[in-house]
Amino acid sequence: MKFIQSLGKLTRKKRAVLLALLLVLAAGVFSVTPAGQAVMAGAVKRDLPIYCVQKDSKVCSLSFDAAWGNEDTQQLIDVLGKYNIRATFFVVGDWVDKYPESVKALHDAGHEVMNHSNKHEHMTKLSAEQIIADVNACSDKIEQVTGVRPELFRPPYGEYDDKVVSTLRDMGMYTIQWDVDSLDWKEISAAEITERVTSRIGPGSIVLFHNAAKHTPAALPGLIESLIQKGYSFVPISELILRENFEIDHTGRQLPVISG
Repeated sequence: MKFIQSLGKLTRKKRAVLLALLLVLAAGVFSVTPAGQAVMAGAVKRDLPIYCVQKDSKVCSLSFDAAWGNEDTQQLIDVLGKYNIRATFFVVGDWVDKYPESVKALHDAGHEVMNHSNKHEHMTKLSAEQIIADVNACSDKIEQVTGVRPELFRPPYGEYDDKVVSTLRDMGMYTIQWDVDSLDWKEISAAEITERVTSRIGPGSIVLFHNAAKHTPAALPGLIESLIQKGYSFVPISELILRENFEIDHTGRQLPVISG
């Protein structure tokens, strides 16, 4: 009441300025959904990919993005095979076109070959229809070589928005990020790669590597042995993630939903 009385004492111009300011503040606090429901802006939930998975045991996944070179793919297969580890490789459609024999070698060695887009474009700049066309084009190429259609997708450059994640979900696919970045693409030393990964990993982690990264093949044996000594085991991402009764928290961690 006192606030309203105070407004009455202001000039018409000052009242207009004050009301305009209040409207601006209100717009920053509230947003309106398409259904017309006002919600707190801070409470709007983003559609997130899976960065890691809540696990009670020390299990993790090693993943590799393949978009450019191919000089060390067989080395990676050999190192992983030595430790009987199955990993997940996210490959670009153009890479499949150039190196189908490597795609087949990865599959034959027991590794997952999953989708990293067809042209390695910025997916957030594409329409939903363009995303669907691009992802399907890459999946078609992978399926033609391996006989298995990918169910996991990793967006190029790690870029995504609600449209990307929801479009992939509508396609029946899971969008996958990572919670441990080896930074091997920066050509840091094998020792630095090992330290980064072993110091940051946790139960349910997804680790990011790249094929054709300069020091990754040299880093992997010591890195893997260190993690094994710490009690870790390794599974491909499709075996790490939850398929039903889950939610994804604000950090991208996939959690089981416990029904009451």
